Amino acid sequence: MSARQTEPQIAVQHPRETACLFGHREAEMALLNAYRSGRIPHAWLIGGAQGIGKATLAYRTARFVLTHRNPLATDVQRAETLEVDPADSVARHVAAGAHGGLLTLERTVNDKGAMRTVITVDETRETISFFGSTAAVDGWRVCIVDTVDELNPNAANALLKVLEEPPQRSLFLLVSHAPARVLPTILSRCRKLMLRPLATDDVIRAAAQAASIAIDDPALAEAAEAAEGSIARALTLLGGDALKLQQRTAVLLAMLPRLDARELHALGDSLGGSDRVALTAFIDSVDRWVSERLRADVNANANLPRLARLAEVWEKINRAARDAEAYNLERKPLVFSVFGLLAEATQ
Repeated sequence: MSARQTEPQIAVQHPRETACLFGHREAEMALLNAYRSGRIPHAWLIGGAQGIGKATLAYRTARFVLTHRNPLATDVQRAETLEVDPADSVARHVAAGAHGGLLTLERTVNDKGAMRTVITVDETRETISFFGSTAAVDGWRVCIVDTVDELNPNAANALLKVLEEPPQRSLFLLVSHAPARVLPTILSRCRKLMLRPLATDDVIRAAAQAASIAIDDPALAEAAEAAEGSIARALTLLGGDALKLQQRTAVLLAMLPRLDARELHALGDSLGGSDRVALTAFIDSVDRWVSERLRADVNANANLPRLARLAEVWEKINRAARDAEAYNLERKPLVFSVFGLLAEATQ
């Protein structure tokens, strides 16, 4: 039996079930202060790297608003955080995905049991009936989009129509891993709230709680150090093999535009046939490398065609990765395709 087969599977809480927020005190206070002013913007784009707590902050905000319906009430004015007691009825309903005042748009499973690669227009049109019908609960209605990056073009336009004419007492919380690629017309209707990667200590505490593991676990410390401020990345790397795979990928990325076919074959074999953790670690490594390359090129005033080419390749890679996961496609062809695209874009 391989090492991957013997690794424990880590059960991680969904953000709607997560009561604690680690780091991001400044962002939390921005939302709290805006709400208790009585004039909170109706739409927020919560952006930042993947896995740093953006969705957790969105659900934390939704729970607070749905619990404290009057922003000018004394308890809201005295609140120091957006925390709501997990035992509160609103918190329990949100955790169960059963609160009538909260709509979540996210990728869903299709008729064949596979995860869709995008959020569809039909799902997004639910916002029309959600905000337009007689309120199922008193007070606010909140819509969380997790993530807005995954809206297909028709879905993005459908959301835009609701954002253009927001109903009274409505709040949209749009999560984005790549705010620069969000439809400009959507961006223009949102207040932007950018989150920074977490400190290593915060990653350790958050990952320990999310996965219910000991905070002094040496493997957790190693994963957190390599996670670059991302809780999701630390959890992915906890398996040991995932950390090694990410390191192997980094070596091959550093060689670009030169390709080593033997090593690419080996990397494809290490991804396995349907190992989601391995695929996530691989794509995460590529995402970070491309992101850093784009940032370096911008700082160096690289020519626009080169930047556009690399950004286009980045989009193709993420689309191919979603397809590989959704349709359980072979991983080795994906590896060669990804490195072929990157080699061409970096020549």
